[in-house]
Amino acid sequence: MSHSFEHGSEIIQEDEELEPFPPPEGVMRGLSIDNLIFGLDGNELKILLIKHGEGIRKGHWALPGGWIKLEEDLREAATRLLKDLTGISHPYLEQLKTFGKVDRYPAERVVTIAYYALVSADDYALMAGFSASDAAWYNIHNTPPVVFDHQHILDYGIEFLKHQVRHKPIGFNLLPEKFTLLQLQELYEAILDIKLDKPNFRRKIMKMNLLKPCNEKQQGVAHRAANLYRFDKDAYEKLTEQGFTFEV
Repeated sequence: MSHSFEHGSEIIQEDEELEPFPPPEGVMRGLSIDNLIFGLDGNELKILLIKHGEGIRKGHWALPGGWIKLEEDLREAATRLLKDLTGISHPYLEQLKTFGKVDRYPAERVVTIAYYALVSADDYALMAGFSASDAAWYNIHNTPPVVFDHQHILDYGIEFLKHQVRHKPIGFNLLPEKFTLLQLQELYEAILDIKLDKPNFRRKIMKMNLLKPCNEKQQGVAHRAANLYRFDKDAYEKLTEQGFTFEV
């Protein structure tokens, strides 16, 4: 018996009778980590994927993850796997959710704990390593077929991120210290995948009292220079702790 996961015109066959790829010694059997690393690339939201270089899904794309060593904490495992597989060192990964459907991994029961982070894609030079033969950024709406239940994990992560950005100042650290309102709007548009009305967005964002004018304008731009703003540190920390509702 087999399962099929469709992705566009391609199908990945999941064969339940596959022999499991034995985990190395010194790791927890039946428990794994998967990382969702979202990268902002201009006005695009991308996801970091790796290509399996070995194992039962060799040659297929996946979220960067793997087994947890017996002596390491969960976040330590997530950070190590991300670094080993992609070359990215990210000190802060947030736990997203545990995924544990009985048949999510062929041949044996494996529960996976998903972590996520939002980074600036152009800040990192990818370097595939360990059990990955390749690593690449893909637009979240144009990904190749991925293994196991990774598409379900990705879909969940995208919806979670959209909810978070409406209630926390998530991703604001991706902006430069001084930024324009257009840059802030493009951040929201990339995550929410919608086009926002400029006057309405600016009115709502200014009402939050989160921004301070720098009394400066952009330098060296071909178009009309826009005003620059920075975050009010106290207001930013308060909104991070208490949350807010930003309906667009």
